[in-house]
Amino acid sequence: MNKKHSCKLDPEACARTRMAVQDTLDVVGGKWKLVLLAILRGGKYRFRELSREAGISPRILSKELQELEMNGLVSRTVRDTKPVTVEYALTPYSETLSDVLGSMQKWGEQHRKKIVEKS
Repeated sequence: MNKKHSCKLDPEACARTRMAVQDTLDVVGGKWKLVLLAILRGGKYRFRELSREAGISPRILSKELQELEMNGLVSRTVRDTKPVTVEYALTPYSETLSDVLGSMQKWGEQHRKKIVEKS
């Protein structure tokens, strides 16, 4: 079946596909979430380290991390140190996005190479 015309032939399947993609974007969409997940693949980060690494303001970072935590992708651990430190890490559930992140990284590298070659 030609995928270009599959919505005409099976509108219910097309609606399910759109809903699944929208659900995914609701969780990881936006400018920063996938970037933060990619950074956290390297291990635990403290809040300020993550802010610096991502180049994101603390206010936006806090909001994005809260949403990622709410969706079960990031864990937040408060360490009883002086001053108190907070570490962020990926949860086991975040591994379900591993193939997606790997594919996006590969595509991004290929795309950057293509664009650089045009210049």
